[in-house]
Amino acid sequence: MAKTAVRDAEQSKSSAVSGIDSERLIEIYRLMYLSRRTDDREILLKRQQKIFFQISGAGHEALLVAAGMALKPGYDWFFPYYRDRALCLTLGSTVEEMLLQAVGAAADPSSGGRQMPSHWGNTKLNIVSQSSATATQVLHAVGCAEAGRYFSRHPEAAEKHEGDYRQFKDVTFHGDEVVYTSLGEGSTSQGEFWEALNTASNQKLPVLFVVEDNEYAISTPVEVNTPGGNISKLVANFPNFYFAEVDGTDPVESYRVFEEAVTHCRTGNGPAFVHGHVIRPYSHSLSDDDRLYRPESERNADSLRDPLQKMQMFLLREGILDAEAINRLEKQVDEEVRQAAERALRAPFPEPASIPLHVYSEDYDPTRAELQAKPAQTPDAHERTMADLINACLKDEMRRDPRVIVFGEDVADSSREEYLREGLVKGKGGVFKLTAGLQTEFGSDRAFNSPLAEANIVGRAVGYAVRGMKPVAEIQFFDYIWPSIHQFRNELSLMRWRSNGTYSAPAVVRVAIGGYLTGGSIYHSQSGESIFTHTPGVRVVFPSNALDANGLLRTAIRCDDPVLFLEHKRLYRETFGRAAYPGPDYMIPFGKAKVVREGKDLTIVTYGAVVPRALQAAQKAQREHGIETEILDLRTLSPYDWEAIATSVKKTSRVIVAYEDMLSWGYGAEIAARIADELFEDLDAPVKRVAAMDTFVAYQPMLEDVILPQPEHIFQAIAKLAKY
Repeated sequence: MAKTAVRDAEQSKSSAVSGIDSERLIEIYRLMYLSRRTDDREILLKRQQKIFFQISGAGHEALLVAAGMALKPGYDWFFPYYRDRALCLTLGSTVEEMLLQAVGAAADPSSGGRQMPSHWGNTKLNIVSQSSATATQVLHAVGCAEAGRYFSRHPEAAEKHEGDYRQFKDVTFHGDEVVYTSLGEGSTSQGEFWEALNTASNQKLPVLFVVEDNEYAISTPVEVNTPGGNISKLVANFPNFYFAEVDGTDPVESYRVFEEAVTHCRTGNGPAFVHGHVIRPYSHSLSDDDRLYRPESERNADSLRDPLQKMQMFLLREGILDAEAINRLEKQVDEEVRQAAERALRAPFPEPASIPLHVYSEDYDPTRAELQAKPAQTPDAHERTMADLINACLKDEMRRDPRVIVFGEDVADSSREEYLREGLVKGKGGVFKLTAGLQTEFGSDRAFNSPLAEANIVGRAVGYAVRGMKPVAEIQFFDYIWPSIHQFRNELSLMRWRSNGTYSAPAVVRVAIGGYLTGGSIYHSQSGESIFTHTPGVRVVFPSNALDANGLLRTAIRCDDPVLFLEHKRLYRETFGRAAYPGPDYMIPFGKAKVVREGKDLTIVTYGAVVPRALQAAQKAQREHGIETEILDLRTLSPYDWEAIATSVKKTSRVIVAYEDMLSWGYGAEIAARIADELFEDLDAPVKRVAAMDTFVAYQPMLEDVILPQPEHIFQAIAKLAKY
């Protein structure tokens, strides 16, 4: 009589050996084998040129199935990386879903054919859309965990609300969810990895960090990436962590470790760090050949640790399955994978018409005219600065919307709250005092300081926003925004498009920008807005006066898209552009320019701190030459108001594009090129640009005056252009 697949008589023995019942042990092997055979099927399809890329999770299966079994799909949150096929299968993703991504099918639930294979995402399972960038996701996991904690403390914030981004964000929270994130040992060299550990440790966040150490980052061995060759030794002194180093080819031991790690996180004791030693039996990807840098002896040694072979032998040795039952299980899996591949290969591809979908939100249009409101009449008619009205808007929106939080460098009144309670300090509230009083009024849950790390700020904002919060993050100076560019370009702006609209990150990032400071020098005077207007998916706003700053910031906070809100430092407290408080609901739609001076002879298209300088130049041109100059303040740079530009240029037939950034490759170059392209027949003169020199801003004020565009530069351009 043939032996049965599961020997009931042996179950108690099995449990005594492993601590896991027989059915679960069989399921562990089935999932491990399913993951490996899915890899193998993708490799076959790639060699048949039916898919276009392949990267495998082979050798990582035992560790990842154990992780998946210790966690709760659709309850916990997951920020994985590209080796995590076995984790996703364990959580409930199907082989067909994975192969739909491999062929680039429209029905691919992760990305709709927009991402490479092994870039996971599933809203039902709380697997958040993953990018190819290494280690960026660990900061998202930290922000997600912070958001979950916030909702647990403030459950009223989870309620939906009509009329802003909350209408489209379903929030669920449980109070004890764990946030999983993983990366390879090579990615632990990235700064964002260390920034994530810092914040998770300081805040005792329930983040489970998993390092899958196969000893190679493509061709670079672990000892070259990691001092001493072991990341566990380097992180061991972070407080509040559960630490474990485990043989990741052993699913039984891995499961025990993950159970302990998850319990540590779920009970509020802090984060966990599991360092699993795994193997990579295949090359980094099918675009790589590891025989070029790994000798046969090393490859053979790895094959002796193959988790599938080890688990198969365990099942045989413990009498849980016999050879016939294992063969039957494997044939069933092989057939499941084969059928999934056949279905995936028949699936329709995305239509070209779908390409622009989900670059921005289709649910909330921040450009619609009905957002425009008139300033309310309030008892306080006192004119206020741009700084005052930005602060007023932040307070209004935090009162209105409990999901709004403000964080960044130095934005709190005082991180040592007892100093505020005891009246020992007045409180800081930002380098420029724009966030003064927010922590005092709303508490440290909603206004708090970040570490001195710009990628940390933007990366956590992504995690907060994915979870349904509205983070209003501050980068203290535009000059120091560059460490966060990775998060801006590859994560914040792309979350909606790469996930085919299933995830989004509508954060607001406020930044002080620009020169004209008298002594600002190289590192406090930079512009560079064209870097961000060249990034699809992000709205870029640049007001020139107090009223516009208030109305546009309110639109940004209620918007369903990520917004970069640029605030010119020189304009914060200028006499120019002051205005009375317009009330708590004053809004200005994006993409609507403002004519700040009417004219018939010439148009100046500009924005930011160049607006008052253009006004000075226009007044002088009228006095001395009788030239009537029209000035158009763009207010938002992406989107920008092409219709207003075209209307003005057709009216005057002459145009200057004036901007503070460098002349070459600056924002104005696009405007000038489009005018020349589409309005050539309406022009009576060449399109002219006035901008900064192609250099940096010097400390000496005399040099700064020469480098940056001044009213005299604009006046001379007006006079010259008017002669055509």
